[in-house]
Amino acid sequence: MLKRIVALSALCFFVITTQAVVLRDDRQVAVSLAKPPQRIVSLLPSLTETVCALGQCDKLVGVDRYSNWPESLAKLPRLGGGIDPNIESVVALKPDLVLMATSARGADRFTALGLTVLAFEPRSHADVQRVMNLVAQALGVPPQEAERVWRHIDAAVNAAAQAMPAQAKGQRVYFEVSRTPYGASESSFIGETLQRLGARNILPASLGPFPQINPEFVVRAQPDIIMVGDSNFADMAMRPGWQNLRAMRTHRVCHFKPDESDVLVRAGPRMAEAARLMAQCLTDKASMKKEQP
Repeated sequence: MLKRIVALSALCFFVITTQAVVLRDDRQVAVSLAKPPQRIVSLLPSLTETVCALGQCDKLVGVDRYSNWPESLAKLPRLGGGIDPNIESVVALKPDLVLMATSARGADRFTALGLTVLAFEPRSHADVQRVMNLVAQALGVPPQEAERVWRHIDAAVNAAAQAMPAQAKGQRVYFEVSRTPYGASESSFIGETLQRLGARNILPASLGPFPQINPEFVVRAQPDIIMVGDSNFADMAMRPGWQNLRAMRTHRVCHFKPDESDVLVRAGPRMAEAARLMAQCLTDKASMKKEQP
């Protein structure tokens, strides 16, 4: 009798583990995976970092040109970016899963060539949690592991918020994500982090997560603090009217180094580190604000 039970259990385990996983990605496409992938190409840094946070970095065989964390990725082939993926190089690696952004080019071409594609583009904290769970399912990672990683991220963001001094809260912030310019609004994952830190965003959620804005909008809004990457900051003062921004005149601008900017603009497992960077900026500039005449 015991042998029969063991045999039945083994059969059930075989059926469960060989059953295809069907996931719906952000294109609303149902994607079937017969088994956990062993060769993964990731063409979006936040997805690359998610794969690694789930302990599956060793399954990556190629990444986009911007994926640079963790350092172990340095040895992998670079396969272009979202707007110019190197189709031939991706196919040559024979991946059994390609992860990419919904806004990237090439998904239909990859599928036509027989590759399995999952496309995601997390824009909010809830999206990051959802995508992490879906990537975990795709990779055969136990759901409790994805939940553990997310709880760690969320708890660390909460810790950064709880450590904020009272005088640093309530400041009005403009966060620029690219020099076009595009900003991060209240509805973006960046905006959500700022809100949790007690900051106020000059870009309302009604504009969408990452709206392109007229530079005059920022002049009229007069933010207390500006957050921007080094590469954008260089010519910021040359924009019409920006020399009259109080934040510019009183040096209440946090311009982040390239590696810090990478952390800040990626909707993935390093959001807690991003929260700490923003919290430090808010704290430092609040102190400067008090010292202004």
